[in-house]
Amino acid sequence: MPPEPLGNGRKIFAGARVRRLRTQRGLTQTRMANDLGVSISYLNLIERDQRPLSASFLLKLAQNFDLDIRSLTGDEDGELIDDLSKLFTDPRLIGIDVPRSELRDLASRSPAIAHALLRLAAATPALAPSAPPPGPLAAVRAMIDTAGNYFAALDEAAEKLADELRLSGPDLNAAVVDRLRARHAITVRALPAEVLPGQLRRLDLHARQLQLSESLDAASRGFAAAVQLALIELKAQIADTITAAGISDPLAARACTVALGKYAAAATLMPYGRFLAACEATGYDVELLQARFGRGLEQVAHRLMTLHRPGARGVPFFFLRVDRAGTISKSFAPGPSPLPLAGGCALWHVYHAFDRPGEIRRQLVELEDGQRFLTVARTVRTAAMPWGGARPSFAIGIGCDIAHAPALSWSAGVDAGGPAAPIGPGCPACHRAACRQRGLPPANAHLAFDERQRGLTPFRFTDD
Repeated sequence: MPPEPLGNGRKIFAGARVRRLRTQRGLTQTRMANDLGVSISYLNLIERDQRPLSASFLLKLAQNFDLDIRSLTGDEDGELIDDLSKLFTDPRLIGIDVPRSELRDLASRSPAIAHALLRLAAATPALAPSAPPPGPLAAVRAMIDTAGNYFAALDEAAEKLADELRLSGPDLNAAVVDRLRARHAITVRALPAEVLPGQLRRLDLHARQLQLSESLDAASRGFAAAVQLALIELKAQIADTITAAGISDPLAARACTVALGKYAAAATLMPYGRFLAACEATGYDVELLQARFGRGLEQVAHRLMTLHRPGARGVPFFFLRVDRAGTISKSFAPGPSPLPLAGGCALWHVYHAFDRPGEIRRQLVELEDGQRFLTVARTVRTAAMPWGGARPSFAIGIGCDIAHAPALSWSAGVDAGGPAAPIGPGCPACHRAACRQRGLPPANAHLAFDERQRGLTPFRFTDD
């Protein structure tokens, strides 16, 4: 016989609260079932939310345990559930969708754990519920990371476009310009910097012109033209990729369109099959790849990060771009990377590339756990600047696990087991006690001070 409903006909499931009441009183299921005059199996079903609370069961609970029935039938967890829901709006938890039903289960079944999570969030500003919502750049980052920086349909479409362009001649830059003019009635013009103040590329649909700043070098002009061609001819593939990524916010969608336009341009000017074959033939010699494809170092480095086609994968490189202040403006790793791609380490040579502009520098580095990576770094220039103007300066670093060194021409002479630079993921996350470069102690370390002595750094600490 089904249990009789409550007065308002609403079924109430409160198994977690009944179980919490029982454990707080130190009762076994057998003892509680005997006290209430019900079977053990029936009590077990209630605690597992496979039976609702009946009116008679509630009355027995109230009589035997001096209980306020409202503590079982009320929505006392509502505020806790709301707080947990806000917690999961943190930008760092983007992509983790927790249904309210699961939050309700957590609040009901494990309230202590729920309160502990909220207390941790309140003590950690980056995780606080009041953190700002993710913006369009976060959407771009999430899209790229989710895809592993390889968009199969877009890459294959760009490769087909490159094959068509090659029929026009060996110079892809010229072929792109010709295609824009012949098929889309868009001419490409290089204009003086004073005519395009503050801009490097502008599409003037009224004049049917793609206007490029004269401050761009030949490789950058060709790339800018390829971006415009990709945005026109691969528009459908770009839109499909954004839709498949679940991006609906208009601003985020435009940011992703810009990013995918650049991706498609690189895939057109450095088509996957030809580029991977050249990489393997040259031992991933970045300077030879620049010369062979007529591209800039940063363009080649970006393309190296996208060689993840199933069955035809390249070496899994990581990449970052920094300025003199150590600000990281771009970074990518093919998976979770222990390298300092988010926080800088001054011992890594990418931060010393500015000392010798234009020179490629090689370095074998080692992390605290013994992992070793072979890296190269060099400065890059975004565009020419008028005399007396501020000259932006960036350095890029690329590298891979030392296990891939045999495939690299720039590993010649490197002793994989020899001396390596001991780097870390930034001082707050690094625990090398004897590092002379240390500027901050590790986060959450126990500091010790002794006025009678001074070590290699001002910080004495232990991790326990």
